Amino acid sequence: MPITDKKEITNKPRWLKVPLPKGGNFSKLQSELKSRGLATVCQEAKCPNIGECWSAQTATVMILGDTCTRACKFCHVKTGNPAGFIDQNEIKHTVEMVSMMALRYIVITSVDRDDLDDGGAEHFANIIKAVHENHPTTKVEVLIPDFDSKPNSMKKIGEANPFVIAQNIETVKRLTHPVRDRRAGYEQTLNALKFYKENYPHIATKSSIMVGLGETLEEIKQTCLDLRNVGVNIVTFGQYLQPSLRHLKVDRYYKPDEFEDLKKMAYELGFDFVASGAMVRSSYKAADYFDWLEARGN
Repeated sequence: MPITDKKEITNKPRWLKVPLPKGGNFSKLQSELKSRGLATVCQEAKCPNIGECWSAQTATVMILGDTCTRACKFCHVKTGNPAGFIDQNEIKHTVEMVSMMALRYIVITSVDRDDLDDGGAEHFANIIKAVHENHPTTKVEVLIPDFDSKPNSMKKIGEANPFVIAQNIETVKRLTHPVRDRRAGYEQTLNALKFYKENYPHIATKSSIMVGLGETLEEIKQTCLDLRNVGVNIVTFGQYLQPSLRHLKVDRYYKPDEFEDLKKMAYELGFDFVASGAMVRSSYKAADYFDWLEARGN
């Protein structure tokens, strides 16, 4: 997977060119968040789905700082050593954000923090509990690190009782390295998801797959089967986009009808909920799973 040139990065198909929303309540809310020093992943990542998600009272917040201890070849988050620092203000800021945005569903994610003994699990759990305490009707989904497969760390997340626990497998087994950092792994993600399903069966589990990195359809199907075999309820498919010249090249862009085929395949394999599309990201339409459960009377 060679590094590409700048022209290839910008030469995207038309269905990937989605304008960001502007004006009205959206701009006002952005301004209010900025004035209080708050920011969502939706803003920081310039997510094209931000207007749709915010209008559905859903947003994603990143905790544990902005510096990751790992260096995955698809991710644009900066890498370094935070030297054990945790900003405890993230707890109240997350609670404030739920209030300001009137969120009915929040996704909490983070960088990897291998510099911390528990990978940041206790901080994650404290934020989940604070949201539950202050906003008991708001559903909390967490998109977590693998916590280096340490049971004591993973238990802290399960015992905080989020609505959904997500850990992304990202790609097919053959491409796991070099796509992901060497400290991450295909089996490690499967084992984490299995741990949560076995120990906290009432909590839905979720994972996401990027396409366009050179995988085959057979490999995608096998990855989905592996996820189903550890009880994963929800899967999403999205197009990999090269964030900079330093990152892996896009092998190809999937067409809209191919994403529909992936969705159909995943439902046939038994997933409860599937989101699939060029601009779908891990947290896209996250609240739709909750809506689906409510519609079924669960």
